[in-house]
Amino acid sequence: QVQLVDSGGGLVQAGGSLRLSCAASGRAFSPYTMGWFRQAPGKEREFVATIKWSGASTYYADSVKGRFTISRDNTKNTAYLQMNSLKPEDTAVYSCAAALGLWPGINHREYAMWGKGTQVTVSS
Repeated sequence: QVQLVDSGGGLVQAGGSLRLSCAASGRAFSPYTMGWFRQAPGKEREFVATIKWSGASTYYADSVKGRFTISRDNTKNTAYLQMNSLKPEDTAVYSCAAALGLWPGINHREYAMWGKGTQVTVSS
């Protein structure tokens, strides 16, 4: 298994940007599909974006398409989520997740490995 540490959250005004990082350790990172999910208070965990092991394929929730970009650098064992044009409704705890042999991986129950999460707060 891999251990995941997500970071990069913070407080930003609406329209601003943040970049989240998900650093993996423990074993080879490259075979894993990586996903980002978010959970707002009182709401269920929600799919945000996912990227295939090679980085060649990505998939986004409609709510973030065109504003967020998922990427990965397998040489650094790190996945990223670039978030632009942030809105107050993007406020949530964002967590990265990893799974082998999964695509597109939009169901959080399919992931066995998770970061602890990083808080993103967007003020209006």
